Amino acid sequence: MASRARQAIAPLYLFACLILGGSAQGIWANMVLQLLGIGIIAWATLARTDGAMPSPPRQLVVLAMLAVAVVAIQLIPLPPSVWTSLGGRAALAGGYHILGLELPWLPVSLMPYRSLDALLGLIPPLALFCAIVRLNAYRPSWLVAALLAGTVAGIMLGALQVSSANPDSSPWYLYPQSSFGVASGFFANANHMATLLVVTLPFLAALYASARSGGRQGSFAVLVVAAGAALLIFVGILLNRSLAAYGLTPVVLAASTLILQSHRSGWRRWTLLLAGLLLIGAVVVLATSSIRSSQFQGEASTSVQTRQQMLITTARALRDFMPWGAGLGSFRSVYQLYEDPARVTTTYVIHAHNDYAELALEMGVAGILLMVLFLGWWGRASWRAWLGDAGPYARAASIASAAILVHSLVDFPLRTAAISGVFAMCLALLAERPPPPVRAKGDLRPTRHVVVR
Repeated sequence: MASRARQAIAPLYLFACLILGGSAQGIWANMVLQLLGIGIIAWATLARTDGAMPSPPRQLVVLAMLAVAVVAIQLIPLPPSVWTSLGGRAALAGGYHILGLELPWLPVSLMPYRSLDALLGLIPPLALFCAIVRLNAYRPSWLVAALLAGTVAGIMLGALQVSSANPDSSPWYLYPQSSFGVASGFFANANHMATLLVVTLPFLAALYASARSGGRQGSFAVLVVAAGAALLIFVGILLNRSLAAYGLTPVVLAASTLILQSHRSGWRRWTLLLAGLLLIGAVVVLATSSIRSSQFQGEASTSVQTRQQMLITTARALRDFMPWGAGLGSFRSVYQLYEDPARVTTTYVIHAHNDYAELALEMGVAGILLMVLFLGWWGRASWRAWLGDAGPYARAASIASAAILVHSLVDFPLRTAAISGVFAMCLALLAERPPPPVRAKGDLRPTRHVVVR
């Protein structure tokens, strides 16, 4: 059995991701997370285990390796006769001709250095996943405690942010480019803080469900703690003022009640129907909303005002760069080639606000296939979590990861180490099947009746 110190590794690393990984602007903080993550991955690779890794986590590791392989192939230099024939490279070749330069060997990726940087961003979630499924360096309740601690710390920091007399110059905002005026916590983008607030809710329900199933002793205390934490999260949502939080919170709350309901409850079908209707409404509202940021206020004539316009522009670029893609991390540079010059201002787009479209543009057909395979894996794992004998933490992980996947339709929360770490924790809990908890000796009572076998 893993020691207590070992079981604290994954929760502590998750907490570090939540505190340090709120934005790509935190270069040194992300470097620390990546270095720690490399150590965890190396340990997981060299560690000896009693048996082979189960099939669900092994399949996910294979998908991650395939994604890395696709990016590595995009970095291989190609002769001019090859890369000029790939879609979307005519403007690049024309630039060399205008300058009178000979065409060099170039890779598929238009921005190879950004591709490498994007690969480094995969280290924290991979490390957390390995710490859980390979090293067994966790307890589910400790992971929830770390998640809750990071969320509460973010809410407290957010309260200081919104109470500042002049938010634009407030020292409580950690990054030069932030959502000033609202509670963004340890994130630069308030919508990403909203994601963290929302995905914490189902784990509070799982925490109480786990305590209730283990016996009545102490379950009321856990209920009080979970209710108090939920109330604090609702306060954080009000301070955050994110439309994403307003839209996703009712959906997640409705789904979280399923964790507390028995399989035979007649309310389950109605709860599922309500959650589905709320989900459709939330997606419609978020997809048709404008990009709310202090950087965009007062610039209604720019080309980045609405998600629809950004998606249309991304689709034009996607059509030209298929089937090979433009290279991981190249979105910002490619998007600028397709903007309307008459509407371009000092405000620029760094992401598509739709991670699926952005990955399709960057990785081409291979990226689309990988996304389909992953969503298929996630669907099967979530199905097993609800129909099998999985515990409440796996079911909470399915709800939380679903919220992140839905939010990725209109934003880019997984581009931060904090949310990608939470997502990796959810996938690990879905893939892992921990043994049932063992009661302490003091909880056991001698049998006082005849047992018929």
